[in-house]
Amino acid sequence: MNNRRHFLKKLSFGLASPFLLNSTFSSKDEPKYIHQNLQGDDFWNKVRQAFPLTHNRVYLNNGTFGPSPTPVLEVLKKSLEHTNGTGEYGHTDEARAEIARFVNTKTSEISLTHNTTEGINIMAWGLQLNEGDEVILTLHEHVGNALPWLNRAKLHNIKLKTFEPADTKQENLDRIEALITPKTRVIAVPHITCTTGLVFPIKEISRLAKKHGIFTAIDGAHGAGTMNLDMHDLGCDFYATCCHKWMLGPGGTGFLYVKEDLLDTLQVYHVGAYSDTGWDLYSSPPALQGYVPTAHRYDYGTQSTPLYKGAAAAAKFHTEIGKERVEARLRELNEYLYNGLNELSNSLEILTPAEPESRISMVTFKPHKKEYRAFAQAVSKQGFRIRVVPESHLDALRISTHIYNSKEEVERFVAMVAALLG
Repeated sequence: MNNRRHFLKKLSFGLASPFLLNSTFSSKDEPKYIHQNLQGDDFWNKVRQAFPLTHNRVYLNNGTFGPSPTPVLEVLKKSLEHTNGTGEYGHTDEARAEIARFVNTKTSEISLTHNTTEGINIMAWGLQLNEGDEVILTLHEHVGNALPWLNRAKLHNIKLKTFEPADTKQENLDRIEALITPKTRVIAVPHITCTTGLVFPIKEISRLAKKHGIFTAIDGAHGAGTMNLDMHDLGCDFYATCCHKWMLGPGGTGFLYVKEDLLDTLQVYHVGAYSDTGWDLYSSPPALQGYVPTAHRYDYGTQSTPLYKGAAAAAKFHTEIGKERVEARLRELNEYLYNGLNELSNSLEILTPAEPESRISMVTFKPHKKEYRAFAQAVSKQGFRIRVVPESHLDALRISTHIYNSKEEVERFVAMVAALLG
């Protein structure tokens, strides 16, 4: 008990907030939970009030689903009521522009999708690959990145080359470079792995790929809403992500970034209204004139205006708080959680890299002498929502923290883990 009290006392000192948190909301739109004179945990406690999350348990599974704050829900509800009350179904132009600003790119480089997997399929099938061409993947892929490439390999006999992620940025660069051959055409790795929360150095990987004439097709499911993303600075060719995780937007929304000068390289196969520059069934023969000169060509079918208004509101929510501040807070909570669990190293093994720049928002660990699913059930009974990680044969537990979480919740979680592990 004395050791446990000492541990919790150490945790209670926390990590000093390295920045002041002043609101960037305009006075016209300033929500009641933002106060310009607040900083540190006081500021984030006010931000927490924007989320309708129940207080009878602690939600630590944002890597699967990010609950939306009230401003996003209100925009979504208002748009749904307007659409269904008037029959005017609107359009997604403004939402697309807001999303483009969120990742600092051109509206013409953004295609609106329904999730990350849809964007990955567009990337996987749109590149011209021949039998024997090579694509580099990790052994820690989410099913949404693994299956599209496995399917392409199955049907077109391309070759997938895989590697086990390392614990440091430089080691991962070295492992990727070691796999490159004259037949390598694509590097298709995640920005952040779903398994251990490992952050890959995409900027450096993109630079390496460019040097060898290789495409970079990034699974960014955990990138948008964690990183202060700047697509042009990141330097990758294609980046697929979603709005329902770290962006805290509605389910069924996502987007795909396609570098403008590669629009005619990434072939579009699924098309619909506004994908084209003109078509005519009455001509002889019937003809499709061509594709619009933007990433809008990859959109197809009806898009939900209310859902994308919600996604745009989520992007604005981050932007008005400050994307740099959101990223810094995620890193702060991650460090706090990592250090707390590391104090229990005799009872568990942390699988997430120790290198700070190789993690941001998730920590994965395996309890010693406890079956991981049974342990997860025990954790759930204590009022904490986490995720099991059977992928990649890890048999582990993943903890995700976002801006609605607090250091006090992290302390409670670590203390609970310590108690369960004896």
